[in-house]
Amino acid sequence: EVQLVESGGGLVQAGGSLRLSCAASGLDIDDYAVGWFRQAPGKEREGVSCISSRDGLTWYADSVKGRFTISSDNAKSTVYLQMNSLRAEDTAVYYCAAQNIRRYYYKGWFSGEMDYWGKGTLVTVSS
Repeated sequence: EVQLVESGGGLVQAGGSLRLSCAASGLDIDDYAVGWFRQAPGKEREGVSCISSRDGLTWYADSVKGRFTISSDNAKSTVYLQMNSLRAEDTAVYYCAAQNIRRYYYKGWFSGEMDYWGKGTLVTVSS
């Protein structure tokens, strides 16, 4: 059974940092783009970042470029999101997701294209 399990969410002050983890089981992360979406109350789910581990290519939403860094550890089958310089507007439930790498190359990082989802972890940034 494929599972994506997020951890690392919590409460942090504006300007602070958190590191999210997504532990994947039942799939080889080299066969997928793996990354993150987020959804704030009353807002649409939006792509945050993803990585294709096989070639090391990464993508970031404009709103997080320069502040967030995504990475992967194939030995641990885990993808990380280092979140620095956090802002109140980063407050959201963050979801890990995985997409077949071939479809990712063609379609891009959109929520409707995902093959698997985690249950989410809440990040709250206080101002």
